[in-house]
Amino acid sequence: MRHAITLDAIRVLEAIQSKGSFAAAATALHKVPSALTYTVQKLESDLGIVIFDRSAKRAVLTPAGKLLLEEGLVLLNASDQLQDKVQQLESGWEASLTIAKDTVIPDQGVFEVIQRFCQLNKHVEITVMEEVLGGGWDALHSHRADIALGVTGELPKGQFTVHLLGQLEFVFAVAATHPLADFVGLIESQHINGYPTIVVADSSRTLPTRSSGLFSSKQQIRVSSMQSKIQAQIQGLGVGFLPLHLIKAQLASGELVAKSCAFPRTALPIYLASEKGKSGKAMTWFIDEFLQQDWFK
Repeated sequence: MRHAITLDAIRVLEAIQSKGSFAAAATALHKVPSALTYTVQKLESDLGIVIFDRSAKRAVLTPAGKLLLEEGLVLLNASDQLQDKVQQLESGWEASLTIAKDTVIPDQGVFEVIQRFCQLNKHVEITVMEEVLGGGWDALHSHRADIALGVTGELPKGQFTVHLLGQLEFVFAVAATHPLADFVGLIESQHINGYPTIVVADSSRTLPTRSSGLFSSKQQIRVSSMQSKIQAQIQGLGVGFLPLHLIKAQLASGELVAKSCAFPRTALPIYLASEKGKSGKAMTWFIDEFLQQDWFK
């Protein structure tokens, strides 16, 4: 099926509209005016519409012509972007990249890296997903993500390339208004039995879920991110261990109070992981940048 509207015809309409006359548009497009006249007349004949009002000195689009040009420019821009993406893909740059970020990783650092990437002027669509605990591994395993940032726990064998980002340190923290804030001495299990604990739920969809830092308490309140857990504890809703690097400001301001306890949580190795066999230029660039970032400052 032959389509009356072509990308070349849209370019002709755009040139006539912007230059104000067929002659000026022909000069800009390096064509003779008769070629543009033929293109417009044929388009009008095929569509059964009038595109330009020729009664004035300046070529003016009719309402139908305006609609044709407005919608046509969308197609023209999409075509240009498609061409750029195809050429970029051929050069080794992926069309898209998905990063599964655990909620223990600060947004600011990720956005700083993305901002630097944007300065490269590569047309790569970047998606950032938030995951918790086993969710990052699950995102890689199910091919929902290309890079998992901030994964912890037992490392899968052979399937992924893994890089150590550092050690995740935890502190037992309560709100300044919580009854335990004024407790003197080492907190034992029996001291927290009467209070709720705030727990971040695992976001894994297909792999087995896991829990982290659980202990006996009056009840558990599950939230979907580490940021929600921090806010819940600031408000005194419950107690629990929190990543030190995410609550330094709240500890300094006194919103949260760190307490010594008889069951300290040891530092946890945290990793960046990617699927073996994938080696696009965007993935390689992001992995290099992520490994240079100080995530726990």
